[in-house]
Formats: sequence, structure tokens, C-alpha cells
Amino acid sequence: MPETTRFAPSPSGQLHLGHAYAALFAARAAQGGRFLLRLEDIDRSRCRAEFETALLEDLAWLGLRWEAPPLRQSERLTAYRDALERLRALGLVYPCFCTRRAIAEEIARADSAPHGPDGPLYPGLCRDISERERRERLAAGESHAWRLDVEAARRRCGPLTWLDLEAGEQVAQPELLGDVVLARKDVPTSYHLAVVVDDAAQEITLVTRGVDLFHATHMHRLLQALLELPVPRWHHHRLITDADGERLAKRHNALSLRALRAACHSPAEVRAMVGMD
Repeated sequence: MPETTRFAPSPSGQLHLGHAYAALFAARAAQGGRFLLRLEDIDRSRCRAEFETALLEDLAWLGLRWEAPPLRQSERLTAYRDALERLRALGLVYPCFCTRRAIAEEIARADSAPHGPDGPLYPGLCRDISERERRERLAAGESHAWRLDVEAARRRCGPLTWLDLEAGEQVAQPELLGDVVLARKDVPTSYHLAVVVDDAAQEITLVTRGVDLFHATHMHRLLQALLELPVPRWHHHRLITDADGERLAKRHNALSLRALRAACHSPAEVRAMVGMD
């Protein structure tokens, strides 16, 4: 059946073969439905207009067509603030004043620090700070992030499941990621919060993305339940790797679409390179 899918690159560098595969995969998965483009451009220190122009040109060169205009996260800060405020009103987020160094030192001191799929989890240093201390430190303008109290959130929602078209039905385990950051003092959202808010706003029915984000979906399912957002299905696909088996990154300039175009490769050849011909 037709689906609504999206490709959501960040204009912080040149697109490479891995991006080509993800975009082509999402477009094909729409099955004649809607294929949307989202620009994750909140990090103004890394995102540039020239990269945005280049990625739009590269995607069009591949033969992809999407509904215009693309959604820009930089234009949706109010939506993210509203979502965070809703979670704050439920008593499910707390300010974290820890520096990265303080967190690393606490983890190093702990005999058995909890670990998730991507390494050590936040040890909860600020979770039990009193409300009075929180108010005083916030009033003083102390730098902070807003973290989700996963344990409290789980108690509110109860058991949750989500469906991956490759791996089947999954029982949501957001505790695998711990008390994730949802926003910072100077940035009103994180990837976890923005993606669920934007998927709902764009009415995405099938989220396609790399298998490296599989575990993040446990957290996204919880946030969708807390914010009473519609629940899509997911399809976590394989990653494109280099000759050494390493996942492609934007530093792989030789495999950027811009470099391949300059070397006179055709769109058909690029599609064949990623197995989407």
C-alpha cells in the first residue's frame, strides 16, 4: 500500500553513497505514495547554505522528486519548545547541570556504570536534586540540558511495542538509552525530540533509516506515547560501508555524490553501486 516516507539529511557536508542509498530506499518504500524531504539544520555552527544547495542538486540528479517545500527544522523551534513544555508539565523532564567532564568522571569512579548500545549511560547525577536547588540554579542562568526521566515516563505509559518491517514486533525498551537529553539551554531540541515531533507533523507512516538507529526507536516510541502522537512503522535498513567495512561518513570525500558526478558517473551507475538499480 502507498506510504508516506521521508529522507532527513543534515546540510553539514556533502552527501555520500550512504545518503544516496537511504534516500533511494525511502523513495522506493513510499510505493507510489508521498516521499518527503526534511532538512535537519538546527546546528547552525555546522549547517551551511552551500551544503543545502548541493544536497538538493545531488538528490535531483539522482532522479528523486519530493513534495516542495522541504521541512526545515530551523523553522520549527516553537513546535519543539511546546513539546518539551508538555513533558515538563507532566513532571517527566529535569534540568541537568552536569558537564561532559563531570559525567565522564562519575562513570570512571563507578564500579558498574550502566551501559547502553552506544556505551555508558548518564549516571543520574542531577535526577534527585531538590526542586529548590533546581529553581535557584536555573534562575542564576547556569548552563543546563533537559533530560527525560525514563523511569517516571515508563511508569506513566506502561508496556509499549513497535513494529520494524525487517525485525518484526519489538517491545519498547527506552531504558537502553537512559535519561537522554531532549534539549539544551541554547538549543530547544535534540534529535530524539525533533524526530518524533516532525514525523507526526509530516504524517509519516513508514520511517526508513539505517540500522544504526534501531535502538533509538525504543526511545522514540516512548516519546510518541507521552506526547500522544501517531505511531508509524519502521524499516531499519543496512548501511553502506567502505572497502574496510566501515560505515561511510561525510569525511569520505572520494565517495561523495559531488565527487562521483565530477568523475562522470551517471545516476544509474550510482544506483547500481548501492544496489538500487
